[in-house]
Amino acid sequence: MTLTTIGFDADDTLWHNERFFRLTQARFHDLLADHAEVAQLEQRLLAAERRNVGAYGFGVKGFTLSMIETAIEVSAGRVPAAVIGEILAAGREMLAHPIEILPHAREAVEALSDRYRLVLVTKGDLLDQERKLAQSGLGDLFDAVEIVSDKRPETYRAVFARHGTGADQGLMVGNSLKSDVLPMLEAGGWGVHVPHEMTWALEHATPPAAHPRFAALPDLGGLAGLVAAIAAGAAG
Repeated sequence: MTLTTIGFDADDTLWHNERFFRLTQARFHDLLADHAEVAQLEQRLLAAERRNVGAYGFGVKGFTLSMIETAIEVSAGRVPAAVIGEILAAGREMLAHPIEILPHAREAVEALSDRYRLVLVTKGDLLDQERKLAQSGLGDLFDAVEIVSDKRPETYRAVFARHGTGADQGLMVGNSLKSDVLPMLEAGGWGVHVPHEMTWALEHATPPAAHPRFAALPDLGGLAGLVAAIAAGAAG
């Protein structure tokens, strides 16, 4: 077996993202302080996100709608229109936040771009993900970009067949065990976990430490070396 194609997650793998959700959630707590305690708001909002992700998808728009739904629920329908307006404004601000590349991200992508097919595989709002990729300055380094509704084994099989030589000759790098690593391993490829200090609760999972195609790195600085070792082992 050879390694021909490498996939990268985007949010919180190549650039910061979750921090903007956390800041907006803190603002949401302040807006609803008269109606619920912080712990209750967090619990109700997470339940709304889990309930709505199948209908609204991942990203800022679904998060904003879940905040509005939660505000209506905890206030028994009495939330002021001005508060709804503030929530909508917070969502719009998230869709315009500047991009901050994570340490070693550019170097990691550049180091691999000459030897492998690189594919960006990301979830989220189409326009928002396109905006962030354009602002990141990394777009020209990728051979293909896939903005998907969800990340499942069949997603990776299709993406790596379309842009590479199959998932079994592909490697996926990301901060989410649930979305970037576990389904890629199930699809037959390699999965590399690069954790971020902030990860959405719905993306948590147990590391598959015993899996022969699983690896973890503290940051992207060691990715090129890891890929070289995997490729050497695969070729051998």
